[in-house]
Amino acid sequence: MSFPKYPEYKDSGVEWLGEVPAHWALSRVKYDSHVKARIGWHGLTSDEFTEVGPYLVTGSDFKGKSVCWSECYHCTEERYAQDPHIQLKEGDLLITKDGTIGKLILVEGLPGKATLNSGIFVVRPLKEKYSTRFYYWLLQSRVFKDYIGIHRTGSTILHLYQETFENLAYALPPVTEQTRIVAFLDNETGKIDTLIEEQRRLVELLKEKRQAVISHAVTKGLDPNVPMKDSGVDWLGEVPAHWEIRKLSTVTEKITNGYVGPTRDIFVSEGVPYLQSLHIKNNQIVFSPKYFVSEEWSRLHHKSILRAGDVLIVQTGDIGQVAVVTKEFTGSNCHALIVVSPVSEFLYGVWLSWVLNSDYGYNSLLSIKTGALHPHLNCGYVKDVYVPLPPLGEQYDLVGHIERELESFSGLISEAEKAKYLLQERRSALISAAVTGKIDVRGWSAGAETKEPELAMVAEESAGYSARGGAA
Repeated sequence: MSFPKYPEYKDSGVEWLGEVPAHWALSRVKYDSHVKARIGWHGLTSDEFTEVGPYLVTGSDFKGKSVCWSECYHCTEERYAQDPHIQLKEGDLLITKDGTIGKLILVEGLPGKATLNSGIFVVRPLKEKYSTRFYYWLLQSRVFKDYIGIHRTGSTILHLYQETFENLAYALPPVTEQTRIVAFLDNETGKIDTLIEEQRRLVELLKEKRQAVISHAVTKGLDPNVPMKDSGVDWLGEVPAHWEIRKLSTVTEKITNGYVGPTRDIFVSEGVPYLQSLHIKNNQIVFSPKYFVSEEWSRLHHKSILRAGDVLIVQTGDIGQVAVVTKEFTGSNCHALIVVSPVSEFLYGVWLSWVLNSDYGYNSLLSIKTGALHPHLNCGYVKDVYVPLPPLGEQYDLVGHIERELESFSGLISEAEKAKYLLQERRSALISAAVTGKIDVRGWSAGAETKEPELAMVAEESAGYSARGGAA
C-alpha cells in the first residue's frame, strides 16, 4: 500500500514543523510532560557507587533499545530516596542531555528500584495526552534533531538545557492515532532494521575476506603447488620454500621516527606537508586536515623527510596503521610516525606496507608495543620484526594481485555501505513523515500486503519540512 496525505492541513506556525494535520493539537513538551534530571548530582560521586542496591542508570547503559541493567552501577537506598522525581517507573522515556544528545530508551523490564545518574532526562506524560512510545518515535524524528542542532550549547561537551528541551514544539495527534502510528513505525522500522543489519553483516564479511586476501598473499603467495617451509616465526607459519625470512633492519636503509616534540607553534599556512597518525587510514595517506611546516623547520629535522616508497607506521594511538609514501608526498615531513626506508634492491615498499597490514604484520606490531597507559612503538623493536621476502619481481606481482583483488572488494563494500545509508535515510524519513503527519497511516494494517515505503516520496516529504520549515 502507498502512503496518502491527510485530507486537510493547517499551518503550525513553527518554522521547523511546517503544516500539520488540521485535527492535530499543537503543544510543547512542558505542557504535556514531567521532565526531571539529577540536579547537580546532589553531591553524588563515583566513590558512592555500590555493587548492590537500587540501579543507577547513565547514558552508557543505553544498549540498543533498552537499558543494560547488568552493566549499571548501584547506589544506596538513601541516595535512591533522596529524589522521588527521578525514581524510574516501567514505561518511562529516558533521553541523554550531555555529550551525545538525544539517545533514547524506553524503560522496559524494570528489574527493581532504579534512579538516574547525571546526564539524563526522565520524561513522563502529565495527563495521558500521549504515550511514551509515541514520544519515543517523535524524539527520533528530524523535527527534534533539527531543534537540538540549533539549541544545543557547549563546544567541547555538548549540553541540552531542560528549559530548551521543554520548549520543543510539536504536533500531537489523538491518542488512538498515536497508537496506530506507533504500531506502524514499530513494524516498518523493524523491517528496515533487519535490512540494515544484513548490510552491516555483509560489510563486515567483505572486510574479513578482504583481510584474508592480504594475509594469504603475503604469507603463502599465489601458487598453491609451490613447496612450503616452516618460517619459524610466530603468526607466520609456513611460507613458500624459496622465500627468505629477514629482519627488517637487514633490508632497510633506515628506521627512524618523526618529530615527537610540541607542535603548537610550528605550523604555517603553506609549506611542507606534515603527516601525522590521523592521516594514515586503510593503508593509504589521507591528507585531511592539512598541516604544513616551513622549509627551514623541515631541514632542521631532516631525518624524517620522506621519499616515495618509504613506509609509515603509526607510533602512538592507533598502532598497527601503516601506509606507503607516494610520489605526491615526497619531501614531506612527519610527526610521531616510524619511517622505514627499504633497500630497493631487496624490498618493495608497497609490499612491506601490505605485509604490515596483514594479520601477521598487525600481530607482530602489537606484540612489540610498550607502555601501559600510553602504548607506543619503539624503533629499536621494529627493527627486529621479521619480514617474508619473496624475490623482488614476485613482490611486484603479488602487490598487483592484492590491489586488483581489493579494488573489487572496495566496490562491493561501497555498494553495501551505500545501501545501508539509503536504508537509514529511509528509516529516518519514514519516522519523521509519520510523527509529523506528512503521511496518513490510519488505514495501515500489519496483516495487509504492503510494499516497501517509496523512499523518494517519503524522503521528499521529510526534506521539505526540514529545509523549508513546511510541508512539501
